[in-house]
Amino acid sequence: MAEDIEAKLKRYKTAPFDSRFPNQNQTKNCWQNYVDFHRCQKAMAAKGADAAPCQWYYRVYKSLCPTAWVTTWDEYRQEGIFPGKI
Repeated sequence: MAEDIEAKLKRYKTAPFDSRFPNQNQTKNCWQNYVDFHRCQKAMAAKGADAAPCQWYYRVYKSLCPTAWVTTWDEYRQEGIFPGKI
C-alpha cells in the first residue's frame, strides 16, 4: 500500500476530481482536505506510524486553498480556537 501512495504522490500534479465536491466552488474541498491532513497526522502520531500517507491531503489542500486561509487556520490551531474537529 505504501508503494501505491508513493506512486500517486510522484504522479501528482494538482488536486484530482472528487465526486463529493462536484461544483465549481471548491471551498468545502479545501476545508475538508485541510482537516483530513491534520486528523491523519494526529492519528498516525498516536499509532507511532509513519505519516507519509498524510502527504496526499497536504498536497491537495495546498493546491486548492488560498495561502491566507491556511495561515489563518494554522494560527487558530496554535491558539486552540480552530473551529474544526481534529
